[in-house]
Amino acid sequence: MRNARLLVSALLSCVVLISASCAFAQDWPQWRGPNRDAKVAGFVVPAAWPATLTQQWKTAVGAGDSTPALVDGKLYVFARQGDDEVTSCLNAADGKIVWQDKNPTAAVGGPAARHPGPRSSPAVADGKVVTLGVNGTVSCLDAATGKVLWRKDVFPNVVPKFYTSMSPLIANGMAIAHVGGDGNGALVAFDLATGDEKWRCANEAPQYASPVLMTVAGTEQIVTLSEKSVIGVGLADGKLLWEIPFVPQGMAYNSATPIIDGQTVIFTGAARGTKAVNIAKQGDAFTATEAWSNPDIACQFSTPVLENGFLYGLSNRGNLFCIDAKTGKTAWLDTTQRDRSGFGAVVDLGAAIVVLPSNGTLIGFQASDKAYTELGQTKVADTPTYAFPVFAGKNVFVKDQDSVILWTLP
Repeated sequence: MRNARLLVSALLSCVVLISASCAFAQDWPQWRGPNRDAKVAGFVVPAAWPATLTQQWKTAVGAGDSTPALVDGKLYVFARQGDDEVTSCLNAADGKIVWQDKNPTAAVGGPAARHPGPRSSPAVADGKVVTLGVNGTVSCLDAATGKVLWRKDVFPNVVPKFYTSMSPLIANGMAIAHVGGDGNGALVAFDLATGDEKWRCANEAPQYASPVLMTVAGTEQIVTLSEKSVIGVGLADGKLLWEIPFVPQGMAYNSATPIIDGQTVIFTGAARGTKAVNIAKQGDAFTATEAWSNPDIACQFSTPVLENGFLYGLSNRGNLFCIDAKTGKTAWLDTTQRDRSGFGAVVDLGAAIVVLPSNGTLIGFQASDKAYTELGQTKVADTPTYAFPVFAGKNVFVKDQDSVILWTLP
């Protein structure tokens, strides 16, 4: 009898662990997912790519290019409604609004006015939601109630030419944002609970890229493209650890997120190609040594994914490609132009890669270095899309021009 009870207890423990891992795998708590690498865990690629999906609900949330965050059955959306930037919490199951926070925000002007809403995606952790507004305001809200815990404007009225785009990072009890612009800015870490400034790295102003984390020789680092460089900054103290020049040319911008492959940082920018550097520690200092450079393929408004040693992405000319991540050599380049401006969210489903260009048609293709093999295309939005599709089980959440839609796969 005792053995039977132990067996039942063990089985129940396994069920709890499996359920918890599934729930975690389906969360998308920040820019490019749990590890900021655009990888979706536990997704089963359908045997036949669906021509259509089933729409479960559609909720108007406002204008913006921000990707929703999905955590514990709640969807956190950052958008613009009238004169306000609005953070909305929705029930993922039915799209109903649980709470909203509205923050009056000056309108986007000039050439950027075609995108009036925020581009920055919220980050959710430790029961808090962190956002970065178009004019540089960092906000922290209670995830359960929407209560404003703190708001900071470190560089008032100072933003990049096309306003903010970087998505904040939550790590080690800190909210980290690259704020300011045009030669006057800093990577700033705020205490997540209080908003107090923990450290500031003012070596480089931001442009439009979002940071990632890597660890070298036991030192956790924040890696990001800045206005004129690629930098590594100590997570604990904000100290600049290494820096290499990467100056945009002409109409190019530093917008793509760096990709971490062990001790290698891969980065890309229009007109500068795609490059990789190896990060190492020598004595008390860190070095960045070039590993390879591919001048023929570059991304501007899209970040590639790394799957099984190969990079898959959408170039600044709107072509899908595959690059060997160890050598930098081009494996294949699809000649069909998918998005004239090179906009496209690329997501790694494992055996398949999907890209959602701004035309709202989701494209699936095989994760293979041999050749481009398309699995199919599915229309998921009738208005322009600039946010990532969020995959969770058989669900796909899509942010279009002013709404969020829940689609389900067959």
